[in-house]
Amino acid sequence: MILRKAIDAELPVIWNILQQAIQQRKEDGSEQWQNGYPNEQTVHDDINNGYAYVVVDNDLIVAYAAIIFGIEPAYNHIKGKWITDGNYVVVHRVATSSIVKGKGIATQLFKLIEDLCIEQKIYSIKVDTNFDNVPMIRILGKLNYVYCGEIIFSGASRRAYEKVLHQTATAT
Repeated sequence: MILRKAIDAELPVIWNILQQAIQQRKEDGSEQWQNGYPNEQTVHDDINNGYAYVVVDNDLIVAYAAIIFGIEPAYNHIKGKWITDGNYVVVHRVATSSIVKGKGIATQLFKLIEDLCIEQKIYSIKVDTNFDNVPMIRILGKLNYVYCGEIIFSGASRRAYEKVLHQTATAT
């Protein structure tokens, strides 16, 4: 499996994966992603901004995430406290294809993101999720992300997590 930047031609595949994730959130009873966000324009903007990344396994795109090497303005105001105050990477819009559901692909995606961050010499990853996104909360816990408090993102309160990386970390 490799993590790489997405290209324009992959937008339909990425959007299909996101639609599957939106439906799954709905079936799980979650309010996350049930208001028209994310949408195709979001993915188009991610690609144009260089944020769009895909996980490819045997020439098949199996996961998507927006990986932002920069500041997330919503993270400037946290009810709680971040672990670090320096540079960090933000991960948004994580989705895996339904064809690989239950195979640990989202966990692998986060491990690949950690390796990418270390390559870029950035040792903090910050992420947020809905309070009712139990699968993501489980993944973050399994990967030792620390709950730091609440932030407001897109008008809603969200759980905020951070993981501090070590230079020797590698994906398994």
